[in-house]
Amino acid sequence: MTDSIKDLFEDMRLTIEDASARLLSITETESETRRATGKWSAKEILGHLIDSAANNHPRFVAAQFKNDLIFPGYDQEAWVTTQRYHQAAWLSLVTLWKMYNLHLLHIVSSIPEDRLTRPCSKHSLSQIAWISVAEEDPTTLEYLIQDYIAHLKHHLRQILDG
Repeated sequence: MTDSIKDLFEDMRLTIEDASARLLSITETESETRRATGKWSAKEILGHLIDSAANNHPRFVAAQFKNDLIFPGYDQEAWVTTQRYHQAAWLSLVTLWKMYNLHLLHIVSSIPEDRLTRPCSKHSLSQIAWISVAEEDPTTLEYLIQDYIAHLKHHLRQILDG
């Protein structure tokens, strides 16, 4: 495995470990505070990251035995609202987020390099990626994983750096 791929997975591991420790320092009351009207609380942002993990989990698995990267999207607002993350216990959310992401790390770090770097001309990353890829441009599973981690870090900064 190339150093850049090893570095990607190490970055994901360090992000999970560092963020989970920092998230645990947030009180239940702080986790429920909305930064502004109409914005998500820390609980809802973390819930959104759990939903992102849940939606990317089958993508990371299926991409290993498919010849494309075509996956359905999901209605993020509806998922957060329906699951009532705002009423969930903060410790439970942090624990679920950490364990789910460690499991995803286990999955992605086991993917053969040729599957990670294989270009796919058929993909839905123009709709589902945080930083989209033009429909006509080939992309890779490695890019989808990088995008997942970038999205994760973006929302963790919202929670941890206010």
